[in-house]
Amino acid sequence: MNPLRETHLRLTTRRQFLGNAGQFSLGAIAMNALNGPARASVGDNPLAPRRPQYGAKAKRVIYLHMSGAPPHLDLFDYKPDLVKHDGQDCPQSVLEGRTFAFTTGVPKLMGTPRKFARYGKAGMWMSDAAPNFHTLADDICLVRSMHTSQFNHAPAELLLFTGFERQGRPSMGSWATYGLGSENENLPGFVVLISSGVQPSGGQGCWGSGFIPSVFQGVQCRSKGDPVLFVSDPAGMGRDLRRKTLDALRELNEKQNAELAHPETVTRIAQYELAYRMQTSVPGVMDISKESPQVLEDYGAKPGEASFANNCLLARRLVEQGVRFVQLFDWGWDFHGTSADSGITDGLTKKMAATDKPVAALIRDLKQRGLLEDTLVIWGGEFGRTPFREGRTAASDVLGRDHYPDCFTLWMAGGGVKAGYDYGSTDELGFAIAEKPVHVHDLQATIMHLLGFDHEKLVYRFQGRDYRLTDVHGHVVGDLLA
Repeated sequence: MNPLRETHLRLTTRRQFLGNAGQFSLGAIAMNALNGPARASVGDNPLAPRRPQYGAKAKRVIYLHMSGAPPHLDLFDYKPDLVKHDGQDCPQSVLEGRTFAFTTGVPKLMGTPRKFARYGKAGMWMSDAAPNFHTLADDICLVRSMHTSQFNHAPAELLLFTGFERQGRPSMGSWATYGLGSENENLPGFVVLISSGVQPSGGQGCWGSGFIPSVFQGVQCRSKGDPVLFVSDPAGMGRDLRRKTLDALRELNEKQNAELAHPETVTRIAQYELAYRMQTSVPGVMDISKESPQVLEDYGAKPGEASFANNCLLARRLVEQGVRFVQLFDWGWDFHGTSADSGITDGLTKKMAATDKPVAALIRDLKQRGLLEDTLVIWGGEFGRTPFREGRTAASDVLGRDHYPDCFTLWMAGGGVKAGYDYGSTDELGFAIAEKPVHVHDLQATIMHLLGFDHEKLVYRFQGRDYRLTDVHGHVVGDLLA
């Protein structure tokens, strides 16, 4: 017997043995029989397609994250009373017990300088900062009662995408691919695209796999240059030699797996093979020059450049080819007013001009191709902005707002959510949720439900306990479902 394996067996407790033996039990055999051929190839390919726990309304997700937190009060959440009391001291009652990132003392209330009007059949309030979003009013589900538990960017983004405010937990996209696999064996199941040149404050933990096998983590792709770093053959190595090298590595890894049965060894084999297939599949999918001039114009996309518009078009191309989860991060939404670009007048106008056109084009494009019905699209940030002027810039001509976790807005479209639906509200000054609060854990539970999973039952056992995306929280918001 191999000494390493013999030691491993000696250290295995009775409880561990019985727990691991569960996979060979009659119940497990029956479950595999019920699941049928959809799970037959999972042993060879961890990303093989899997059936959800019940009928899914969404087969895939495109998550558009505006990193830094958009100023919802200047985009979607119109407050006439806040405009009326602009420049007055904040009531002490709304400041007590609250901590702000950059504001102390008694700040001044700030009504929006943007012009608002109602759009769509539901009469959704939207501002002049996002003219292309006006056309989406009958397609989106606008949630104006979001709230979170974190008021700084990194922990808030990690909480949103992993269910926990610190590094180390699996991300939402990883849970989705862990549960469903991928519909294209030549592409990653989970792809990440970044624009504006800066990664999110939460870092790669926002698309990491944590303690579940690393084959389920997001693969960061680029819209300019090589789509995936280091996926090309090294200099002097042709495709035949690359194949022979991978075959040799596979044999070594299979021997190690036979001796130690470590799940990351199987993952390593799968990742090497996926990388080999990606060499021919990824460049074609990422080449937006194949799109018609009309499509490029609709998105505002330009082949060969790195932009949010290009990434929106790539998101459609990726889900069209079977990628399960596509996550777009766009930096530059931290509207403190510390510079002209971070002000809620000219700065917000400029930022929205670069983003709302491609987002509107993405929704129209998915709809025209029959993909929106089972593709869930989400747009939003990690928290909201204060109803008052940010403390550091109170004397500036540039208007800005501080971080605010108690209220924010996001919207969803397609994938089984109600269209043209306005959900929840905040109080007259925008300091608190007035009705139908939705915590980020509730959002996560709802997304998992739309993908066909009970968020309490899609779990992974690690260090003696079952973990899930929603930690120990979260409820499905049934009113948002079509």
